[in-house]
Amino acid sequence: MLQAPRGTRDFTPGEMQKRRYIEHTMATTFRSFGYGEIQTPTFENLELFTAKSGGSIIDEIYAFTDKGGRQLALRPELTAPVIRCYVERLQMEPKPLKLYYFGNCYRYDRPQKGRYREFQQAGCELIGADTPEAMAELLGCAFTLLKNVGLQNIRMNIGNLTLFNRLFAHFKLEKPAQKTLLPLIDKSLFDDLRVALGDCDLSGEAGDQFINLLQTASLDEIKEFFHKDDIAVQELTTMETVLDLLRNAFQVTDYEIKLGIVRGLDYYKGIVFEIDAPVLGAEKQLCGGGSYELVSLFGGTEVPTAGFAVGFDRTILALEAEGFTFPSPALDVYIIPVNPEMVLTTITIAQQLRKEGISVDFDQLRRGMGKSLKYAAARNALKVIIVGLKELEQQSVTLRDMKTGTQEIVPITRIHSTLKHP
Repeated sequence: MLQAPRGTRDFTPGEMQKRRYIEHTMATTFRSFGYGEIQTPTFENLELFTAKSGGSIIDEIYAFTDKGGRQLALRPELTAPVIRCYVERLQMEPKPLKLYYFGNCYRYDRPQKGRYREFQQAGCELIGADTPEAMAELLGCAFTLLKNVGLQNIRMNIGNLTLFNRLFAHFKLEKPAQKTLLPLIDKSLFDDLRVALGDCDLSGEAGDQFINLLQTASLDEIKEFFHKDDIAVQELTTMETVLDLLRNAFQVTDYEIKLGIVRGLDYYKGIVFEIDAPVLGAEKQLCGGGSYELVSLFGGTEVPTAGFAVGFDRTILALEAEGFTFPSPALDVYIIPVNPEMVLTTITIAQQLRKEGISVDFDQLRRGMGKSLKYAAARNALKVIIVGLKELEQQSVTLRDMKTGTQEIVPITRIHSTLKHP
């Protein structure tokens, strides 16, 4: 028996109902924040991703040579393709430019719960605005997006890579040391980090201070440490304005400062953030993003850029873990002909209702009334129309409410109006 490739999945109609619900809700939220949808190719030139992430990414993605000898790759994420599209086609558009997207991405990872080789990503990019209000709105949009889909318990962690790099500079931790320390910081392995700091000649009180600054949620404590660093002081002033707007204008208060957030240091800068769903345990991150620089790397004129991406599958897992009730797929009408002579009339009624935007199905197996009603209930049909000989002689049908079980005789010409205004 043939099976789906490892790390991929099929989605049944019930599963797709959940996915379309989330996609629709997210798209509605993006549009409410002024974003327009964009779509990019499923595969791109390999160079697009190696330019952004380095040659080592080849081991993590699906890269291939096509029949023309071109080096291509299935997209592992969507930020780079969107920025490539901006550089190629949208640089002259009025700023700021707000773009959102949904799309399948591909990574050659070890499959695990909530992590697949083919996965859907949602996200957005904000191009041409770097004011505190622009960044505050981006953070507010990300938080609102996940709240609007139905999540009750989420937490935003906000970091700053400018401050993060100033921290390394203060403690004189150069690139070789950073390469050792970053994976430990990223995974919050602070006991191992303390040992590694000792190996980098940073131990005792200095090592404790370094770790404490990565763990503290106190902005005052961070400000005190950096009070003589002009670059850090300026960044902190901007960050405070962003947080004030986030809290007072966008009503987002479930956040913490976390300088230990590590994202792509080669291109991220300034404020970065992640949103977690604690209900998922260790693999709890749903969303991540911040401000970054990629436009010039892809040949465009430098412009402020920021954005975030949302893990679609983990969002569904988090909703299920919280016990969220997804909207049930409902069929507006199921039509039952009492005998084969009623089939033509049944199909005619179905087609008329479909033209009015009503979802309709009808019995195509010539089952008895009992089995047809049972099937209609299984399809979650709201109404059943029974096309019987006696009623048809009067140009009428029987309309049954599946929730209450009540029935009424309705003229065929009034079926639509009765369904719309019962």
